[in-house]
Amino acid sequence: MIKKVVIVAGGPIELWPDLSEYQDDSSVAWVGVDRGCLNGLQAGIKFTFGVGDFDSVDEIEKKHIADQIGKLEPFPAEKNATDTELGLLKAVETFPKAEEYLLIGVTGGRMDHFLANLWLPFRDQLQLFKSRIVLKDRQNSIRYFEPGTYTIVKEPDKKYLAFVCLTAVTGLSLYDAKYQLDKYQTALPMSWASNEFIGETTRFSFETGELCVIQSKDD
Repeated sequence: MIKKVVIVAGGPIELWPDLSEYQDDSSVAWVGVDRGCLNGLQAGIKFTFGVGDFDSVDEIEKKHIADQIGKLEPFPAEKNATDTELGLLKAVETFPKAEEYLLIGVTGGRMDHFLANLWLPFRDQLQLFKSRIVLKDRQNSIRYFEPGTYTIVKEPDKKYLAFVCLTAVTGLSLYDAKYQLDKYQTALPMSWASNEFIGETTRFSFETGELCVIQSKDD
């Protein structure tokens, strides 16, 4: 049974996180997205399938991708969705019961691409999967939350916390982080950056809105 799906987009390979916990694990599926297919093959990844318009690779590279990945789903270059969005949609369609959908190669490079990736979980078809979607690179991990009370476990290599209000938010309380809040509300998106864990976990809650939490470290 597939428990985790890693979606490899075309961002710089040098920004990838450590993937050792996912490799050689039969419960992990790998989805290549456009140039991410080529980057992944060069890193020794065995893809379950690949998607994209493949306009970011040349014909020789495209043939190599086709030869190495048995299942490819090509799309036209002119379309109403990004390649990364198509890859994530295909991932949730194919593996709807996966516990985590990890997107890598989605940071670095063009800022418009990163912002499109940050807001991907808010697409109508992805709303039900939002809490299981994670964006990760060498320095950062981003997870999404809906109203409720949560306990976050500190990632071993991370130091900082950011609580990012993606919409208007009410009742935001940070209970035991270095910098605390008590039922804060904002009518506009904003980020509480450079907070820190005190112990190995931290608790927070909020009443309405949409929020993501970033764990990060200095390079």
